[in-house]
Amino acid sequence: MAKEKKLVEAITPMDKDFAQWYTDVVTKAELISYSNVRGCMIIRPRGYAIWENIQKQLDARFKETGVDNVYLPMLIPESLLQKEKDHVEGFAPEVAWVTHGGEEKLSERLCIRPTSETLFCDHVKDIVHSYRDLPVVYNQWCSVLRWEKTTRPFLRSSEFLWQEGHTFHATAEEAKERTEQMLNVYADFCENVLAIPLVKGKKTDKEKFAGAEATYTIEALMHDCKALQSGTSHNFGNGFAKAFGIEYTNKENKLSPVYETSWGMSTRIIGAIIMVHGDDSGLVLPPRIAPVQTMIIPIQQKKEGVLDKAFEIRDMLKSNFSVKVDDSDKSPGWKFSEQEIQGIPTRIEIGPKDIEKGQAVIVRRDTREKIVTPIEKIEETLAEVLETMQNDMYNKAKAHLEKNTHIAHNWEEFNDILENQQGFIRAMWCGERECEEAIKDENGATTRCIPFVQAKHSDVCVHCGKPAKCEVYFGKAY
Repeated sequence: MAKEKKLVEAITPMDKDFAQWYTDVVTKAELISYSNVRGCMIIRPRGYAIWENIQKQLDARFKETGVDNVYLPMLIPESLLQKEKDHVEGFAPEVAWVTHGGEEKLSERLCIRPTSETLFCDHVKDIVHSYRDLPVVYNQWCSVLRWEKTTRPFLRSSEFLWQEGHTFHATAEEAKERTEQMLNVYADFCENVLAIPLVKGKKTDKEKFAGAEATYTIEALMHDCKALQSGTSHNFGNGFAKAFGIEYTNKENKLSPVYETSWGMSTRIIGAIIMVHGDDSGLVLPPRIAPVQTMIIPIQQKKEGVLDKAFEIRDMLKSNFSVKVDDSDKSPGWKFSEQEIQGIPTRIEIGPKDIEKGQAVIVRRDTREKIVTPIEKIEETLAEVLETMQNDMYNKAKAHLEKNTHIAHNWEEFNDILENQQGFIRAMWCGERECEEAIKDENGATTRCIPFVQAKHSDVCVHCGKPAKCEVYFGKAY
């Protein structure tokens, strides 16, 4: 029993030290290990399996909208990067450079991609000539490198995995539609698969992507009431197209510039899953994204027939569920703790007494509720339990989001909420960058988004008192 207790106590309670709790979860659940390269993580099999499920389900959703996958080089010539001024200025502090090939100094530095807009534009200018060549709707799954000053596994690492979509269109209207469409794809995926409720909106000019006309975002609220930008979709207009000379002959036989979008989601979303759903016992994975949906744990497995029955149940379930049997020689209590730390949504307990009664016990990871089911109905019962758990996890996270979303009518209320309650703060804003920067300087709150659905809380800006232009979600963020 001492070992079982120690396994659980290896995780720091989140209310005691949330940052340490997070670190404990990602390491004890064996999602990552630290590498000997500053800011870079080793994604272990359990962590990578979550990413594979995210990749598989997102990729299917992308392809339903007409997206084709491609792959472009990881190295970008400096001269190419310099073609879009705002873009290169936005990424300059984070760029890592290759200066030598072997022992020979390169004639031109090569940037390790922080993102691939310039490469895509350079390619598309060679393949788009006529309106018949449009739209180009590409996506690539790859890694990128950004030389971050401070790092934390999944949330902010120097190298991380992501997908980056890049599309090119004949009209501004088509580009705007695609930008909004992909944001909605992300939102639907997060809410219906990851059980993460969101706020959708537009970034301010200060917070938008370097070189974009507009950036749309989905913002999630973590357990500690900090915000996490969970996916973005950018409308580039024709700025990049003009910089790279991407033109096409339209139906009137005249040259026109193309309009571009870009959109991405990264392994950062795994951090969101951890911080929205985890608890003091470890990871809690929504059933629709979990690599293993149920772990069968035999009780008194050395007794005749117990292991056979466990594998028999596995065989009953494996065509419709992701299921494993823990037949290791560890004690049942230790196995329970491991299953909980790893966030496996359910476990199935089966022992000699259960076999005598023709039953098994399904235990939910999120609530620890035990459901006794006849073995012949276990498929039906497990499906119901997983579906209920998925919905309950979303509803719990949504209640947390709603409870910790506040309205501030003036600067005193704003600061009181930030100091004593935290979470999202909805308030009116004048729209001026100087005011936005002053708010951040005074209390660390940033604009998360201008929500698509606007509400009016007063006529003046919450900070400076000038006439208000829009409602904004503020908050402290990762």
